[in-house]
Amino acid sequence: MKRRTLLKTGLLGFGTLVAPTLPAIAKTPSLLDPNLLKKAKAALDTHHLPIKHTDVIGIADYALHSAKPRFHLVDLMNGRTTSFLVAHGRGSDKRHTGWLQRFSNIPGSEASSGGSYVTGQAYIGKHGRSRRLAGLDPSNDLAYQRAIVIHGAWYVDSKMVKQYGKVGRSQGCFAFSETDLDHILQRLGTGRMLFADKGSNEIGTALI
Repeated sequence: MKRRTLLKTGLLGFGTLVAPTLPAIAKTPSLLDPNLLKKAKAALDTHHLPIKHTDVIGIADYALHSAKPRFHLVDLMNGRTTSFLVAHGRGSDKRHTGWLQRFSNIPGSEASSGGSYVTGQAYIGKHGRSRRLAGLDPSNDLAYQRAIVIHGAWYVDSKMVKQYGKVGRSQGCFAFSETDLDHILQRLGTGRMLFADKGSNEIGTALI
């Protein structure tokens, strides 16, 4: 199914979610790279048609190690940024170093894909509460078919970082701590942009 067709069908239908009680977010210095924010804003301009809401965007900076809070929710109305731990795909880091080595858009690669996404329907799946995503760029336009989504995971939290020095790996999805998931699902609701790339700390990333 073509990406344009996906966007016109049920992808952007918003599933019923009970408004959660938001967790207390620790006030830590933001690691958001200003240059990556500029790239995300440029992508927002490029994809202004499918992105219906531009108040909040999500930015994953995969130049940073998985032990760092490298996923940023940016409120473009007041400039506030809140950062969280996020996993990358095991196909992007086969030796489980905690560093994303490569992006891939290939089905079955279990790798993360870089590029712009539009958030879609919230649903209950095998990972519990989740949100669908559709890729908007050639680098991630198979995301919907690959079932790349936002979901919670037991292997993403501060205890994992303290014990192992990194979080676990997903199958290419944006996996977050269960503690943070409610906040992310609510703030990054349907019709908003998620942008994944590497910031200025980039050490080189292959695309397969």
